[in-house]
Amino acid sequence: MGQLKLCFVADSVSIHAQRWVNYFAGRGHDTHLISRWFPTGRERLDDRIHAYALVRLLRSSQVSRASIALSWVPWVLQVRRLVNDIQPDIVHALFLGVPGYLGVASGFHPLVLSAWGSDILIIPRRNLVSKFLSRRALKRADRILCVSPVVKDEMIRLGAAPNKIDVTPIGVDTQKFRPAARDEAVLHELDILGAPLVISTRSLKPVYDVETLIRAIPSILDDVPEAKFVVAGAGEQRGYLESLAHSLGVAASIRFAGWVPENEYRSLLASADVYVSTSLSDGTSVSLLEALACELAPVVTDIPANRPWVHDGEGGFLFPPRDHKTLASAVIRLLKDRETRIRFGRNGRDAVTGKADFEREMARVTTVYEELKSGKPQAP
Repeated sequence: MGQLKLCFVADSVSIHAQRWVNYFAGRGHDTHLISRWFPTGRERLDDRIHAYALVRLLRSSQVSRASIALSWVPWVLQVRRLVNDIQPDIVHALFLGVPGYLGVASGFHPLVLSAWGSDILIIPRRNLVSKFLSRRALKRADRILCVSPVVKDEMIRLGAAPNKIDVTPIGVDTQKFRPAARDEAVLHELDILGAPLVISTRSLKPVYDVETLIRAIPSILDDVPEAKFVVAGAGEQRGYLESLAHSLGVAASIRFAGWVPENEYRSLLASADVYVSTSLSDGTSVSLLEALACELAPVVTDIPANRPWVHDGEGGFLFPPRDHKTLASAVIRLLKDRETRIRFGRNGRDAVTGKADFEREMARVTTVYEELKSGKPQAP
């Protein structure tokens, strides 16, 4: 396989986008990234990536729907100019929202789009403009990568041609995310050393409904009073959730860790006993896959995206969305039953290594790029 010249359009604050472009730069491909903004203090981009920031009309503190609308025309002109200068083999828009719309607006082919969940399951339902732009992007793309059959089915309903769609989970680096001994230093820093530990790693946004976990905690503490809870994630609901924890009298048992660097994040997963996701919508949750790869026993919402990964009573427990009572019962059961936790954990890691290993999935993506560059499918 020869070197590819790849141009990605993505919001580089996304950890998934960072890992994706770093993968190709790290394997010697000529990698270019166009983004509306670039991160600070997070996993950095590979030094070999050629990065281009789109000019904004307003400061970061003023970014809103109105400012995005005002920026649309200059963004399109900038993307067109940059892509014309780069002359890549492939343009790939990571996420079907604004990055996807800009990828289409570049006018370049072959064009690949990635759909990761909310960009198909939520954004097109917001208004007619979003639905129109999503439909247009799906029709203009030469190939579409999506993270789950649930997302594929919704894209087909929006008008995407089934033969253009490949289901490719984002995947997990199963060498980095793996079972490990508890990290006593991290637990000591959080003052939870020696306690049974429940962890949530979803963003503190309404769609992830971390409120349901907070409401379940009083019942869990009634049965397992020594239990502690780590909420590792950032988002606009943090203040509300902290106030809710105080009002329910459980704040002392919860550690709101905010955004956590990857090394510490992996240590927290390896040190926990039970993983909880209260999400109301997902494509395929990478957070869940990372927890499974670390052999954590999961308790997650019974939504279509979770069912392929967690078979109720075999690899974890499913509970109805927003049902904090059923969630509490499942967590209590797992905290009291070490054998079941171990069995669920092993089943979960087997599922991830078999169906969502990052290296294997990215090799499949590379094959898609090669097919598009050559104009014909690659030999198996």
